[in-house]
Amino acid sequence: MTETATIVQDAPADFIQVNTESDARHHLCAVYRLLAHFGMDDLIYTHASARVPGEEAFLINPFGLLFEEITPASLVKVDFEGRVLDNNRHAANAAGFVIHNGILRDRPDLQCVIHTHTRAGVALSCLEAGLLPINQFAIEFHGRLGLHDYEGIAFNLDEGPRLNRDLGENFGLILRNHGLLTVGATIPAAFYFMYYLEQSARVQMDVLATGAPYTVVPPEVLSLTDTQFTSHRRAGSAGHRMWPSLLRLLDRKYPNWDEN
Repeated sequence: MTETATIVQDAPADFIQVNTESDARHHLCAVYRLLAHFGMDDLIYTHASARVPGEEAFLINPFGLLFEEITPASLVKVDFEGRVLDNNRHAANAAGFVIHNGILRDRPDLQCVIHTHTRAGVALSCLEAGLLPINQFAIEFHGRLGLHDYEGIAFNLDEGPRLNRDLGENFGLILRNHGLLTVGATIPAAFYFMYYLEQSARVQMDVLATGAPYTVVPPEVLSLTDTQFTSHRRAGSAGHRMWPSLLRLLDRKYPNWDEN
């Protein structure tokens, strides 16, 4: 019998509390700034959203600002009928509303949705095979990633139920010929899954670009590694341990990033 090490990093991390709209604005703004910092933005396009605690509404980016320009106050508050609930002078992205409304409206267990158009993510979405379990990043998503066929730019409200259907109980979606999407019971969890899904895509595309044969992880090792990851068992706490360090990174690199 193989003896496993006693590990301390599996202990529960302190949860980031999002109890108010102000909390949601602060942490969603951090998501946008971090997406820009790690090269996962697409000029003014793509989007991330966060549910407003205690309300039938969510926050999303103002259409027209770069992610590095977004502040807590600039986030647009909309309800599930598409009505803007604050005095924001910016409009929200229509396709962003369709995608995020379609998921958050029917999934009260989710607090955050992130959608990206990165080079690696879009390239991955064009592959029939999808994400291959050929590296440790990707193995975390093995069997926990849905596929959604491309339907054109997401302007049709009736695409929402199909997004939810294809998402199921997974951490995220590969949007065919389009990009990547992740969800989280918390804002840090959604970012955690997006960061590592993006890493999985980058590694896979780098490997395939070599044209060289690649090694395949044996099924028994896939099964073992699946039991070692904790993200799927405690999805609500995924990302919480790293989140304070990411906020400190923003404070160091981008002073006053969270000022309104």
